[in-house]
Amino acid sequence: MATASIASPPTASTPSPAAGAWVLGFALGGFVDGILLHQVLQWHHLLSLVPGEALRDIRAQILADGAFHVGMYAIAAVGLWMLWRRRGGFSGTGADRRVAAGAAFGFALWQAADTVLFHWLLGIHRIRVDVPNPLLWDIGWVVMFGVPPLLLGLWLRAHADRGGPGNGRVAAALSAIALLAAPIAALPPGGDAPVLVLFREGIGAPGAFAAVAAIDARVVWADPSGELLAIVPGDRSPYRLIGHGALLVGGSPAVAGCLAWSRI
Repeated sequence: MATASIASPPTASTPSPAAGAWVLGFALGGFVDGILLHQVLQWHHLLSLVPGEALRDIRAQILADGAFHVGMYAIAAVGLWMLWRRRGGFSGTGADRRVAAGAAFGFALWQAADTVLFHWLLGIHRIRVDVPNPLLWDIGWVVMFGVPPLLLGLWLRAHADRGGPGNGRVAAALSAIALLAAPIAALPPGGDAPVLVLFREGIGAPGAFAAVAAIDARVVWADPSGELLAIVPGDRSPYRLIGHGALLVGGSPAVAGCLAWSRI
């Protein structure tokens, strides 16, 4: 018995899947930003330049970075849903190149939106906040990560009709990359680095140190409040601290991915 294809034959009214690719590309641009700049290089936090004592606190910065990743997850989920809803267009002429072009355009759009809106209009952070001339770093980042995908997208779209019928492989690959980006963003750094633990506000240093002692761990660093600690775990899992007043334990999913990468 013949099996049905995942993609219905395209018709004149079949919507293009490229729109979903735009959204996925936009989300992937955000993931690269968060993973590379917030976590690996640590050139800025999402709210690095926002004034106010409350937002200067490290817990607010880490939570904002985590919320940013959650937002990217949500946008990626919308893009995946749009691709699935428009899977009937996967077999159209040049569909694979149009999907790839959409992803490239979306990636470039994130770089432009981040730079213009967040860096220049709102001023909540820059590519690097610790340099004498942050504008040069902003422009350099756009040139390196925004212009090449834009040019690639223009070339793919201009040559889409030469690509022949699509087979959905580009959409599948793009979906796989988006699905992998979320767990990669939550991975802790390798090696035997101390585990950062963020406790609830008000627990104070005595409560936080007592919680660490309760799981036979050792404190190697503490911020002035005593509520953000770097610990070396003992035989017990550091995640037990969740039951002792900890809000986040470095290495746990989503928002704690940013915590795990933060330097002491």
